[in-house]
Amino acid sequence: MGCEQWREILSAQLDGEATADEQRGVDLHLSRCAGCRRWLNTAATVTRRARTQVVSALPDLTATILAAAPPPRPGWRVRLAAVTPRGDLFTSLAGRARTITALRVSLGLLGAVQLVLGLAQIGRAEVAEHVHSTGQHLWHESAAWNVAVGAGFLFVALRRTAPSGLLPMLSAFVATLVLLSVNDLVASQVAVERLVSHGFLVVGYLITVLLARSLRRPGDPSDRQRPERSRWRLRLDEIDEPAPLRLLPPHSAQARHGRDDRRAA
Repeated sequence: MGCEQWREILSAQLDGEATADEQRGVDLHLSRCAGCRRWLNTAATVTRRARTQVVSALPDLTATILAAAPPPRPGWRVRLAAVTPRGDLFTSLAGRARTITALRVSLGLLGAVQLVLGLAQIGRAEVAEHVHSTGQHLWHESAAWNVAVGAGFLFVALRRTAPSGLLPMLSAFVATLVLLSVNDLVASQVAVERLVSHGFLVVGYLITVLLARSLRRPGDPSDRQRPERSRWRLRLDEIDEPAPLRLLPPHSAQARHGRDDRRAA
């Protein structure tokens, strides 16, 4: 086999079309033929230049992007300082902090009282013998509610964030309890001391509302202005886009013709 046929195999090797037997044979030929080695180096250089190109210098758009970007939004302390004198600002912040601390301490005490009342109700002796077992269960259920509300008050008192998430449940519970208590009081079906114990719950609820309002920073959107968008999305109707087509490198007609000639021979 002459150098012309070996160079056709080398061309196929550059295109990634040479077989394993052809690869072993051409490596043996290159170890003996200096002319084919020079031809391979030249062909590899030409192939590399044909497949690559020089990337032109791109303009630096960093300054343009930064200039078009919106300025950072100042925090609520900066906005409050812009409209409040320095002395009044510190006085306002200090007074607000003292008020929130007092509300937290009061709510913690009320939570402890409510928790003690619930635990005492659980540990109290059995209700009178004439009370049905269903009434006994309702008594225990009421005690469980008192313990839960007391624990909730303590939880809110120890946290630094606004207790907005507890307000819907507490509002519904307190409103229903107040309506039923008024109805029972009119019908003389409840003792006065029992209504007094409900006062701790009502006062704790009002303090929770005040904390939810006080811990909201100036300038923050209200609950109605916040977009209600769920973070969970179920994608059933979305169809994945098909993969883009890939362009395969062109086949070497010369190498293919050479292999066909060898097969015919």
